[in-house]
Amino acid sequence: MVEQTSGQISCLLIPVQGKNLLLPNASIAEIVDYQAPEPVEDGADWFLGYIRWRGLRLPLVSYDKANKSATGAQSAHTRIAVTNTIGDKHKLLPFMAFVTQGLPRLMKVRSEEVSAHEKAELGPMDKMMVKVSGEEAIIPSLEQMELLALQAVSAR
Repeated sequence: MVEQTSGQISCLLIPVQGKNLLLPNASIAEIVDYQAPEPVEDGADWFLGYIRWRGLRLPLVSYDKANKSATGAQSAHTRIAVTNTIGDKHKLLPFMAFVTQGLPRLMKVRSEEVSAHEKAELGPMDKMMVKVSGEEAIIPSLEQMELLALQAVSAR
């Protein structure tokens, strides 16, 4: 359930390479320290391998590489966002993970503070670019990222 108080939604502004992703707080299960993934052979460049989280083996996706927007290089601030899946294969894959470039920032967002950025160039993992209280952010397509994670898991 999305936390909503007096017309506000709790969101996270999550840094990735060169931009910020805006996601509802409820979509993120946890932000964890970066851990080297268990590698896979012959995987797509956006599929980094598997991580262990709370006794589960989760696919780790590079949003940046999947979006064809950056190299996906690691930094000292790299973290992993574990997300709740929302698709019809939720029982098969209840969580997935993607790489971030730092700690997210909590924001309380009101609908009147969000405006679409009409002329934005979007990648395949993006739903839309918005301005939130004057800051640009991307609303990612968690559905697309989830499909990629399922594709990677199915191929193994």
